[in-house]
Amino acid sequence: MAEFETARALLHEFKGDAYLYGMGVLERVGKWATGPGRRVALVADRFPGSEAHLAAIRESVMRAGVEIVGEVKGAGPNAPREHVFQIATELAEIEPDLVISFGGGSTIDATKAAEVLRTLGGEIDEYFGTGLVSRKIEESGKRLGPHLAIQSAASSGAHLTKYSNITDMKRGQKKLIVDEAIVPPRAVFDYAVTLGAPAALSADGALDGESHALEVLYGAAGKPHEAQVERVAREAIRLVIEYLPRVLTDPFDREGREALGLATDLGGYAIMLGGTNGAHLTSFSLVDIMSHGRACALMNPYYTVFFAPAIERPLRLVGGLFKAAGYTGADLDRLRGRELGLAVAQAMIAFARRISFPTTLVEAPGFTEAHVSRALTAARDPQLKMKLENMPVPLTAEMVNEYMGPILEAARTGELERIKNVQDAEARRVV
Repeated sequence: MAEFETARALLHEFKGDAYLYGMGVLERVGKWATGPGRRVALVADRFPGSEAHLAAIRESVMRAGVEIVGEVKGAGPNAPREHVFQIATELAEIEPDLVISFGGGSTIDATKAAEVLRTLGGEIDEYFGTGLVSRKIEESGKRLGPHLAIQSAASSGAHLTKYSNITDMKRGQKKLIVDEAIVPPRAVFDYAVTLGAPAALSADGALDGESHALEVLYGAAGKPHEAQVERVAREAIRLVIEYLPRVLTDPFDREGREALGLATDLGGYAIMLGGTNGAHLTSFSLVDIMSHGRACALMNPYYTVFFAPAIERPLRLVGGLFKAAGYTGADLDRLRGRELGLAVAQAMIAFARRISFPTTLVEAPGFTEAHVSRALTAARDPQLKMKLENMPVPLTAEMVNEYMGPILEAARTGELERIKNVQDAEARRVV
């Protein structure tokens, strides 16, 4: 439909003919599984209704003359390390020519990491960070096996991106592999698979995609690629604001489901243009009490206030979208700096309340002060420093407690005024 033409044009700009997406495309998967060989391993999630989708995948692959020689259970939420190891072990036993993953972001991320371990060996910790898989490929002369990623949830955009989020469940800490080498060469997303998905999963996923677009937009402020990011982020955020309330009212709203699929795919495009930052960094320390998307969406209003003096242009774009949807009456054109950030943050919180979404950390069952300490410690971890560096107001490890501490405290209580801005604090020091 015409409403989605801009989103589709952006996705074609992003992936060209390497991406099959839309309503009812699952039966065409087979032709995407041909080429590298005839032995296929299927790494798959199981969820209510998944068997019908898996049957469609198997039948389409079989019609294409390709054989599924083994099936492997997908990963649990947040892609636990242990599940990555298990998938890698089973893939090594099957020795497929092609790996097909079918599931949400956790299973696709785990499959990416499992293929790294299967092909390159070593320990998973060797690959956390940026570009370390490519370095090992260059040193070893080996190549990762082909991976066809079939998404089942409108959320992370894992099927389109260079990221693999893996979690140490014992420590409650998530870390990232970031590498162009792990981008699935081909991807599929049948948006019809998401019809009827539970409300919590739908909201968490949509807001994960929105967070990708929002954080990359903030980080692009004043940079050469800002205009390109604006095009992608504007459409992704608009679609979530407009269609998420509809889907939560009617989980079988086909137009709404397509809109959220497009929005989260555009979120995937965004994180291939630039990196996420503050909210994502904090979310990695909250994996034991809430989903990744929920944690990012909850934290972003608070980081919005912190970044505000450095991101006025992005804030006007984002604020305009929320204002058009009726979530703020503020005269955004007359506001500057922190005051503009406060107005946009309040609009984001108003939207969250409209969809019955939590807006403070204390609303998360199991939240304790230990989560604040964990988040501050993780922010100083060299393996996560790319998130500090991607911030529109970059922080060093030495600045984490002084500035991130108040952000977390504000998120705990909902008191935006607790947040300190670097420019203001530095000005007071000079005086």
